[in-house]
Amino acid sequence: MTDQAPQASAERPATPEIPGKPTSASRTTLSHIMTHNDTNLLGTVHGGVIMKLVDDAAGAVAGRHSGGPAVTASMDEMAFLEPVRVGDLVHVKAQVNWTGRTSMEVGVRVLAERWNESAPPTQVGSAYLVFAAVDADGKPRAVPPVIPETERDKRRHQEAQIRRTHRLARRRAIMELRERRVAEGFAD
Repeated sequence: MTDQAPQASAERPATPEIPGKPTSASRTTLSHIMTHNDTNLLGTVHGGVIMKLVDDAAGAVAGRHSGGPAVTASMDEMAFLEPVRVGDLVHVKAQVNWTGRTSMEVGVRVLAERWNESAPPTQVGSAYLVFAAVDADGKPRAVPPVIPETERDKRRHQEAQIRRTHRLARRRAIMELRERRVAEGFAD
């Protein structure tokens, strides 16, 4: 990937040019201390609590980058690497990795640290979410291109393009399978 301005393509059709925004313009961190209200039956923090924090942080980043409302279109991947415990201070770090015409991939890293210790935070999870920018009527609206700033940002941008390609191929393969099954007389 080069640092050139985005060109019209299948991913970004020609539209009135919206100025790009650097990755750092919308990057954010959401921090939250985990309590007994957040636990599951095993006594660790419920995965759904972490997923909500991930969606909240990613939504803030998507709205900030797009300059308005954005809705969660999909969660591509949510990996839980370590359990989170009561008393952990959880930091959810999010940034826009890639943009299409109306959609954005937001990458999220989840870190946890003991509230009463000085040890560095440990990565406990990661996720990739796709958001669609919407107008007041809920219709898709164009988003600014993201401008990767660092080598890490550029790598994340390239990886996001790979995930997008896989998402579209998976969706296409599923639709083709369903059409074949209907043509063969199977009603799902």
